Amino acid sequence: MASQKQLAAIKVAKVLMVGAGGIGCELLKTLALSGFQDIHIIDMDTIEVSNLNRQFLFRKSHVGQSKAKVARDAVLKFRPHINITPYHANVKDPDFNVDFFKQFHVVLNGLDNLDARRHVNRLCLAAEVPLVESGTTGFLGQVTVHVKGRTECYECQPKPAPKTYPVCTITSTPSKFVHCIVWAKDLLFTKLFGDKNQENDLNVRSTDASSSSKHAEDVFERRTDEDIEQYGRRIYDHVFGYNIETALSNEETWKNRNRPKPIYSREVLHDELAQQNGNVDKDCAADDLSSVSAMASLAMKNPQDIWSLMENSRIFLEAFKLFFMKREKEIGNLTFDKDDQLAVEFVTAAANIRASSFGIPLHSLFEAKGIAGNIVHAVATTNAIIAGLIVIEAIKVLQNDTDSYRMTYCLEHPTRKMLLMPVEPFEANKSCYVCSETPLTLEINTHRAKLRDFVEKIVKAKLGMCFPLIMHGAALLYEVGDDLDEDMVANYAANLEKVLSELPSPVTSGTTLTVEDLKQELTCNINIKHREEFDEEKEPDGMLLSGWTQASPVEKDDNKSIGNGGSTSDASQTVPVEAENNVEIGGVASAKKRKLSETNETKNHEKLEVVDDDDDCLMLDGDPGINKKKRLQ
Repeated sequence: MASQKQLAAIKVAKVLMVGAGGIGCELLKTLALSGFQDIHIIDMDTIEVSNLNRQFLFRKSHVGQSKAKVARDAVLKFRPHINITPYHANVKDPDFNVDFFKQFHVVLNGLDNLDARRHVNRLCLAAEVPLVESGTTGFLGQVTVHVKGRTECYECQPKPAPKTYPVCTITSTPSKFVHCIVWAKDLLFTKLFGDKNQENDLNVRSTDASSSSKHAEDVFERRTDEDIEQYGRRIYDHVFGYNIETALSNEETWKNRNRPKPIYSREVLHDELAQQNGNVDKDCAADDLSSVSAMASLAMKNPQDIWSLMENSRIFLEAFKLFFMKREKEIGNLTFDKDDQLAVEFVTAAANIRASSFGIPLHSLFEAKGIAGNIVHAVATTNAIIAGLIVIEAIKVLQNDTDSYRMTYCLEHPTRKMLLMPVEPFEANKSCYVCSETPLTLEINTHRAKLRDFVEKIVKAKLGMCFPLIMHGAALLYEVGDDLDEDMVANYAANLEKVLSELPSPVTSGTTLTVEDLKQELTCNINIKHREEFDEEKEPDGMLLSGWTQASPVEKDDNKSIGNGGSTSDASQTVPVEAENNVEIGGVASAKKRKLSETNETKNHEKLEVVDDDDDCLMLDGDPGINKKKRLQ
């Protein structure tokens, strides 16, 4: 039962929720039932059928409608006298600036991606508004509190980089099913349906001569006298037959490896079978392109079935045909989306055919979607638990009860008879470039790299800035904004194509660049260090950003117990177990309490980085790598 002091704080609080999905539905309900009177919700997504299994505020009749607006209407039915303001918009839109955030007493995150989380973190820091961050993945979850000047910010600890695989492994020597998925999704799907001008390593070979052959270069272009079935079979034969034969010609590659088997359509499918490979007009005549499905066309219903090589071949050719017959306008602009049924079918079939060639076990569409979308299936109960913990921490924040703040981890297995592991918040990392403004170092070849490379690969991809401004001393090298005149826009566009050392104010070794995002009110200094060569496999960007490290350790405090009783003196011992769905899940390190007053003694910790996705499954900040997850003992 809430105290009078807590109720008073709750009733006058103005709260911003970001995200109205798996966690968001539970959170809005819990806020309303806890007595909050003024709640604002931002969510850019619309409701999908796959959301209905756990996002309980939504019904089938709501499919296609705004999540934020439907969630508001649903809650007002049982709490009609409170104020809920929905925004069907992207939290990164210009309207949601620092001034917008300043009107709230606390911000509660239920987001599904790292980029938006970083953006909200920076706006909260600039507006000096407390942030309660959260995430779930399967049975695991976490809630963390971030208050400027008192705790670490969301970005104080570097997030795991997405798993990458050497190009040669993906294109020539796959040994795991995830390698086949990456090949099908990032190379083949993109080559056929994505940006034609984008560089693609699909034709990388073990030998030099074949990689530059005219056959390899032109095969993906449809010939004028070719129908869809012929085109599809030619692509099939090229990527699963000819390319494998070409790779086999290099005997050195296969000395210590199992040799793959070339697969041609004529060997798998009979001509008469191919002719009846689905009925497009009958099964896929719906105007709704999202309903187009190769499985439906071929009367294959169970996504958990593992298809045979013949079935995978039929799905491959049928999906290929449907893209060109039903979604031709999209070809050239498509990117893989785990919610695109036809794309998932195509990638699953392509990955399985390639896996069959290399002697790798085949997977069902259900499993392949999990790997391709980097997902772990959601558990509604976990979302409900995490939502309750968010509200508990929000109430502490509203009362300014700093000593009671906790980061709480929801565990899959009990640790000292606890499934909820509370930990005192950590102090700000003094090397954090976001909240401590510590300079970073960038190793880069200043004679080869262009300003565009720096902007795209570092400023946007690594630092997460949306509207960057780049300065070298007093010289402005690059800026974006609606208020720029045409001459300035042209000047900055020209700078993007110049090598760093040839800019109007040359960037060389020893240069310090200042990068700002005026919208996020974030400034970062980057010290440039010239470097001639980079390892193409380990450093594919051709540059290396450093200086952002984890904080140094603190002394343990063995005299204090955890908030809900019970010591966790041995909680820092972790034992790895196999991760489900081949997804990396970080371990929870020492669960002892930390004193915010111990300024120079911040304990090293690995946080459970999980995110809630607004679909039938959950995405991790991490990657679909074959890794381990840790469990407390």
